[in-house]
This record gives sequence, C-alpha cells and structure tokens, in this order.
Amino acid sequence: MLNDKTILITGGTGSFGNAFTEYVLTHYEPKKIIIYSRDEYKQFVMANRLNQYAERLRFFIGDVRDRERMYRAFDGVDYVVHAAALKQVPACEYNPMEAVRTNIDGAMNVIDAALDNGVKRVVALSTDKAVNPVNLYGGTKLVSDKLFLAANAYSGGKDVRFSIVRYGNVAGSRGSVIPFFKNLAGQGKTELPITDYRMTRFWISLEEGVRLVIKALEEAQGGETFISKIPSFKVTDLAQAILPGCEMPEVGIREGEKLHEVMVTREDSPMTYEYEKHYIVYPHYNWWETDRVLPGGVRVAEGFEYSSGTNTQWLDVEQLREKLQGIEKHYC
Repeated sequence: MLNDKTILITGGTGSFGNAFTEYVLTHYEPKKIIIYSRDEYKQFVMANRLNQYAERLRFFIGDVRDRERMYRAFDGVDYVVHAAALKQVPACEYNPMEAVRTNIDGAMNVIDAALDNGVKRVVALSTDKAVNPVNLYGGTKLVSDKLFLAANAYSGGKDVRFSIVRYGNVAGSRGSVIPFFKNLAGQGKTELPITDYRMTRFWISLEEGVRLVIKALEEAQGGETFISKIPSFKVTDLAQAILPGCEMPEVGIREGEKLHEVMVTREDSPMTYEYEKHYIVYPHYNWWETDRVLPGGVRVAEGFEYSSGTNTQWLDVEQLREKLQGIEKHYC
C-alpha cells in the first residue's frame, strides 16, 4: 500500500520518525518521504544517516503551528503521519500556552491541510496520557485525538480517512526511563531511583509502534483508535534488568505521573473490539456507522479496561534484559 506513495511525517526527526522512515524505505518502495520538522540540525543528521535513500527523501523546515507552511508541505502528499508534539510533562505544565499551540492548534492545521490538499490517509500518534488525563500534556492530546476523530465527519465526498494509534512511552526513546536508568548506570551509580514501587508500564518497541501505524494506514475506515496488545513490566524489574543488585530508593511519584498506563477505559468498552494482536476503539458518534467495524474482531466485555497494572502478559527481569539488548536506538 505504501509503494509509489508520497508520505509526510510531522516531527519526522524524532525517535518515531527516524524508525518509521527507515522501516518504510527498507520494506516498501515509496515515491517520496517528506520529513517536516523545526530543527535543521536534526534534519542534517538524519539526511546523512539515510544518505543512500537521498533520492526519496525530502526535508521541510516548518512548524505545525504554521498553517501556510503546512499547506505548502501537504501539496501532492498521499499519507500523513502526525508525530509532532510537545511531550515533556513538566515543560507542558510550565509552558501551557505553547503546549496548546503545538498539540491542539497544530492538530487543527494538520487536519485542515489534509482536507484541502487531497491527502488520502492521516494517522495521528496518541498517548496513554490522553486517557483520563491528569496533566496538561495529556489534556492537549485528548483534545487532539477528538479533533482527528471528528475530522472524518468533515471529509464530505473526499477520500480521506483520519485515525489514531495509541501507545505509551516507547522503549528506549528519548526522555523515557530506559535511557535515564542506563545513563545513571553508565556513570557508575549503584542505585536507581524509583518514583513508586507499584509502578508498571507497557513495553512497546519502536518497530512495533511503526508496524501499528502502517496497519492503521492500510486498514482504517476512519475514526478508529488502534492499540497494540503488548506486555507489561514493573519499573522495579526494569531497574534490576539494567543494573542487577542495585539499590532502589523510592523517591515519590511526580506531579502529573500515573502509577499505571491505561489504553482503554471502562467507558470505552462498549465500542472496543479485540483482534488477534491489537484492540480497536471505534468512535461514539451518530455519524459513524457500525458496518465500518473491521472483520475479525470480537467486542470486549462490558467494563473491560486495558491497563499495564492488570495486563495478562508480563515481562520478568530476564525477559526485560533480553528485550533491552534488542532495542534499536534512534537518537538524533
């Protein structure tokens, strides 16, 4: 499906954008991949790293806040993956208007540019923090998700579909706990701080996240939220996998942080279907017709919740150690 298509990635120089670009270039024959981002140096580094694909790569310097620039970049684009966002919880709390301008206003610009430029598919990256949000970042992503889902009602007769992919922190991505712990271990530290001993998280690799986005591009009818079935782990086990025998002082949960990642709420269960390797939450809108439900799924039980704390799949210390060895880093 991606062969001979022009694909644009907002925030394309981030961890996901690097992984998605390399995966598509090595598994498909796209006509062109456009990297749309603000940082010229990161674009320079990415262009050099993927120099063998230079004839298929284009780099646009621009901000999702800039509506006119978005319209220019979207001209002739078939598929859009929206990965650009302000994601650091403390930064969003301290700079709330900046988070709104990027995560909400930017989402509206992506939607308008897609509707008006003949884009066929748009997949927006979401986060567990958009589910029952307790911080501003999560609140802005909840609004962004709602905007992308509702955008399907404005497509009219145009062949454009908007969908969402949701997952938590990607293993090894910048700003996540793994590089933080590894950095401390590399400095010779003998203890790794744990915010709360009860804390759990989902494990998803960059490649798994990329494959889920491609599945959404291929299968979405418009309005779906795709969520991978993935294992959970205890943060204390992760610390022991990275630095065996380390001390683990409990330092207290941070403001805006949750004990567990939740991907599907009980309130969403009436419109959630389980598939072999993923869940799909379908929209709760009167314009959305149930015949759009993709085949092969089974509606989950009423009251179902998909949480890292009550998951049925778990990674132990040894399994985490094996996973850590296989992580592909995409730092720029």
